[in-house]
Amino acid sequence: MAVTIERRSSVKAASSMLKRELNAEQVHTLHTLERFGWELKFIRRSESGGKLAVLFDPDARRYAVLGEDGELDENPVFHQFR
Repeated sequence: MAVTIERRSSVKAASSMLKRELNAEQVHTLHTLERFGWELKFIRRSESGGKLAVLFDPDARRYAVLGEDGELDENPVFHQFR
């Protein structure tokens, strides 16, 4: 008997855990973008100590950064927040 692992449930759990780290402005923008297929991939801290959410648009196959103010930067400079 083969055991099948449901991978989608773990992705949802990971995403919901990440969402808990976002502030109200980021959550509001994220909910809007999720309607268009955007996904929350990971969170990084900026040089100033704030949290930056990295989102992915699977349609355009590109990443963007969601700032603490809820604004989406579609042309981020990723090396600035390593």
